[in-house]
Amino acid sequence: MLFWQQFAQFSGKLCPLTCPYGHAMPRLILLNKPFQTLCQFSDKDGRPTLADCLSLPDVYPAGRLDHDSEGLLLLTDDGQLQARIADPRWKLPKTYWAQVEGDVGEEALQQLRQGVVLNDGPTLAAEAEKLETPELWERHPPIRFRASIPTSWIAITIREGRNRQVRRMTAAVGLPTLRLIRAAIGPWRLDGLQPGEYKEIRTSEEELRSLFGHYRPAQGQNAAVERPARRPLGKTDHRPVKTSDPRPLRRSSSTPPSVQPRPPTPSSRKGRGS
Repeated sequence: MLFWQQFAQFSGKLCPLTCPYGHAMPRLILLNKPFQTLCQFSDKDGRPTLADCLSLPDVYPAGRLDHDSEGLLLLTDDGQLQARIADPRWKLPKTYWAQVEGDVGEEALQQLRQGVVLNDGPTLAAEAEKLETPELWERHPPIRFRASIPTSWIAITIREGRNRQVRRMTAAVGLPTLRLIRAAIGPWRLDGLQPGEYKEIRTSEEELRSLFGHYRPAQGQNAAVERPARRPLGKTDHRPVKTSDPRPLRRSSSTPPSVQPRPPTPSSRKGRGS
């Protein structure tokens, strides 16, 4: 990513998406992240990671999915595309299927649609609807089951990226989440992928442009990127002195004012003369 694009990103401004890598479009991998798998490729404690699912070089997750959540995770080899997918300022919709404890009523759905108040502030309005039990893989270990309390499914679409947001939203309306699966990110969906399975899809310049704004591939795989001139860090400008300035230059005393000798007092003069 070019330095002025980095500046625009971190200064809170959305900048156009460009591709400095060449004609080839970015690789985009769709992965069904299994339950209790970390969204990283290594772990010092030996827990399951993405390396147990795929071993593709130079691809990194675009966004996160909690350790105890399942479903769609996107990976790419393009840093700019990775940032656009993960950054909630682009408001890319993310759809989750939540299995909750209790029976979902219209009142709870309406609260989710209007937005609920969490401990870090109110959420934006979400899309929420009751979902028939989807045909899914079995989770290992399975969810806790209480014979006296029914469970239901909700489909929730949000455009934010707060920590454990969907779980906190369902809990705020009295429906604790037992199982959470991300079904879609923008136009990309699971489409029958089983846990640990992945597929690489083709993206087009038009598709990325419709999602994130202007997208312009560079010419050639290692095309040189024109960079604007930068001022060396740590150096200041040396401005020439104006010779036509009529004001005289003030010369400072070589002795600091605090240590300049005081004039002798009359008593000291008299003492010296005696």
